[in-house]
Amino acid sequence: MPSRVSLAAVAAAAGVSVATASRALSGRGDLAPATRRRVLATARALGYARDPAAGGRPPGSARLVDLVLGWFHNAYSDEVTAGARSAAAAAGYDLVLTEERDTPDDDWPMRIRRRGSAGVVLGLISPTASQLAALNDAEIPVVLMDPQAETSRGLTSVRTTDREGGAAAAMHLAERGATRFAVVLGSPPYRYGRARNTGFREALRLVRPDADLVAVQADWGAAGAREAALPVLRGLKPGERLGVFACSDEMAAGVYAAAAATGRRIPDDVLVVGFDDLRGARWLTPPLTTVRQPIREMAGAAVTALTEAAAGADLPPAPIALPTQLIVRGST
Repeated sequence: MPSRVSLAAVAAAAGVSVATASRALSGRGDLAPATRRRVLATARALGYARDPAAGGRPPGSARLVDLVLGWFHNAYSDEVTAGARSAAAAAGYDLVLTEERDTPDDDWPMRIRRRGSAGVVLGLISPTASQLAALNDAEIPVVLMDPQAETSRGLTSVRTTDREGGAAAAMHLAERGATRFAVVLGSPPYRYGRARNTGFREALRLVRPDADLVAVQADWGAAGAREAALPVLRGLKPGERLGVFACSDEMAAGVYAAAAATGRRIPDDVLVVGFDDLRGARWLTPPLTTVRQPIREMAGAAVTALTEAAAGADLPPAPIALPTQLIVRGST
């Protein structure tokens, strides 16, 4: 039987003291992120298995699930938090909110390790290899919610039917009498934005193969979408009706602002469809037609997958996809 790799051997190979190696592996202490990553990588390469008696909670012992987002206190994160909290409570777990800071010294994986969480939901985040390694070394499972990239490093993910939602938007705008079309794309072009654009274009080619379609880009915000849409709306000729698909509700609000600035009326001159169905969509004037993605249900599904895994089930190998729904309101 091969001999157990010692902590001293890990420390020597990583070029640190035994005390530093111990703090890095336990998630304790104030260490430089690069040092912590080097020790973890060395331990992994040597096959070091840390003795649970050395400190720190075993995974799942605290009956906690962590929800990690890049920001809180906006309409999207409020929906995610509400869905995750309900699912965690139903399974007898508490939900911990963890904000990811886009800085080199952000050690959220180590804080989660110290808590002994049963699992982690990462919302709209593309984790780095070192962040995943820190969680994997502690045997803490991860589920991605709405991953930004198609490559998910083999992790379970929860998403919605973005492509089908884009297709529904195209067919609806064509049915409502649009004579020209525009799509407002988000930049950076995340996975879900690309899928929505692809679905829109494919469906439009089927129902209106000769349609005039222009694409503009904005930074996923209302102000950028307004500026991107202004030239398109200014070029609208008398008698034309422009059908606009914005890849988020916030960008759809920017299209509303552009319409007001150019004297175009919604829905007489411009028909607008958004995507998300966040709480502000129905309060626009007129209320926004949008593709609803079931954000609360998606967050709940992510948490449920983790709590079931803690009870012995396997995490689903394929993405969990919840369906979109077109919600028709006054903008079309």
